[in-house]
Amino acid sequence: MASTIQVRVDDELKTKSEELFRDLGTDTTTAIRMFLTQALAVNGFPFEIKKAAVNPYEAFTEHELLEKLEKSREHAAQGMFRDADEVVCEMREKYGL
Repeated sequence: MASTIQVRVDDELKTKSEELFRDLGTDTTTAIRMFLTQALAVNGFPFEIKKAAVNPYEAFTEHELLEKLEKSREHAAQGMFRDADEVVCEMREKYGL
């Protein structure tokens, strides 16, 4: 007997994962079955799940912020910067945005 599992996901996540699985020679249903089979085989998640060592969204102290701003000014004075439009364009190409 087979059971059905329904999962609600974002349209973009669904589309991109379907493309990935197709490129890997399988489909989403088979990929989910593989995930569940591996979870049982290892008695847990079949990949590492961990909390980030540092919270990238944690607020800076005033001193840390001033140090980072000074370093940014030094880099800018040395020509070590990129045009924002160039960076955005690169990200769109790289991540399909």
